[in-house]
Amino acid sequence: MPTISMFRGIKVYINWNDHLPPHFHAKYGSDEVIVDINSIEVLDGGLPNKQLKMLLGWAAFHQEELLENWELATKMQELFSIEPLR
Repeated sequence: MPTISMFRGIKVYINWNDHLPPHFHAKYGSDEVIVDINSIEVLDGGLPNKQLKMLLGWAAFHQEELLENWELATKMQELFSIEPLR
């Protein structure tokens, strides 16, 4: 699980060679969520409301970079870091 960003206690990662649709995982404490990159919607799990809103806003802003990392992950190539939420 390569970590691609960390901010405000949220760890964002994409698994190599993961299943479709393109998505990323995020963890905050003991909570975990899977977010569809194309629709920026939760596929599974959840985070506290405040953290989820921050995460989804960050994902919308970095959607293109997330998709680029997804493509790299499908090819088992090294992922790049994405700027955290400031």
